[in-house]
Amino acid sequence: MVKSAMGDSRIPRLDDDYTDEAAQQRRTFVAERTRAELTHVGRYSLDAGSVRGNVEHFVGAAQVPIGIAGPLLVHGEHVDGEVYVPLATTEGTLVASYNRGMKLLRASGGVTVTVVDDAMQRAPSFGFDSARGARALALWIQDHEEEIRRAAEATTAVGKLRDIERYFASRWLFLRFQYTTGDAAGQNMTGRATRAACQWILENFPGEIREHFLESNLATDKKASFVNVLRTRGKRVIAEATIPRRVIEEGARVDLDRVFSARLTSNLGTRLAGTLNNGSHAVNAITAMFIATGQDVANVAEASAAINDARLTPEGDYYYSVTLPSLIVATHGGGTGLATQRECLSMMGCVGPGTVNRLAEIVAATVLCGEISLGTAVVADEWVSSHERYGRNRG
Repeated sequence: MVKSAMGDSRIPRLDDDYTDEAAQQRRTFVAERTRAELTHVGRYSLDAGSVRGNVEHFVGAAQVPIGIAGPLLVHGEHVDGEVYVPLATTEGTLVASYNRGMKLLRASGGVTVTVVDDAMQRAPSFGFDSARGARALALWIQDHEEEIRRAAEATTAVGKLRDIERYFASRWLFLRFQYTTGDAAGQNMTGRATRAACQWILENFPGEIREHFLESNLATDKKASFVNVLRTRGKRVIAEATIPRRVIEEGARVDLDRVFSARLTSNLGTRLAGTLNNGSHAVNAITAMFIATGQDVANVAEASAAINDARLTPEGDYYYSVTLPSLIVATHGGGTGLATQRECLSMMGCVGPGTVNRLAEIVAATVLCGEISLGTAVVADEWVSSHERYGRNRG
């Protein structure tokens, strides 16, 4: 039964709303009211029933071109060998640039990657008549952290409460509940767990709490922030490599000393701009991989932060590292189980329990390859010409 008449402006819904029939009715509805034909939107191979929990008012699928870069040689603790990387993008030259970087890094012995931290947050707040009330709750929480942990972890099979950070402002206590979340990204998991923990606090704290909010914006969902650069959100991953001078100068056709000088100058520009990333374009790789593998693409906001470090070694070679302090990835839940997204994860061996750190290592290694590729292309004055050649689809 259709829950809206065709004569009104409400989007049609059926009792079973995740079917090809329901999607077709909504496409017809849109076509009648906007004169837009959704022919290509309606051509999809996924099962309409599989998107329940991923989207509402389903009408079809957006088809984003996917290119393959590689092989990428990774030396991580969860992947050690060559992988091929799917990149979903509409930006010409992007796949070619990462492929070029992977070639340079493969000739240098590969990229070493280390996941050094793992934390997903929810940040509730508690308001009092004065700052002393906030301090009293903070001290009480310190004495009752185990009981709070039990309340939180009772809501999840895999989530574990690592610790609770405490911050003060005015008459408010701000908390950051920090969890590990298995192969899931964990934002919903941590919200559910923290809600249970806060309920236990509200029921058991002997003092008077005037106000309480489950999220205070200190978790900085979908936003880049200094607190996440320092404290981690998602995975904190470091990719590093030493590239021989010969590989840079022969493979990229550019003088290494000028490449290093450009890197130092970019650091100055970063200071002037006030950004949370002193690299070139980490989010190009992250976004393209997120779309291909069914990640929450809005998490690119947090993942845009990066700390790049470059040094000339005593031997005259080029050491380069990228630290991603807030890389939120998943191999379970969300969009990772959808058809094409699952295939892309499978391509990299990132399907099944215990694979999320493997994906994090591959993402970070890919980012480093892109930094080297673009950095050398700018110095060699090949950046614009490459886009002119490969990136000008005006159709």
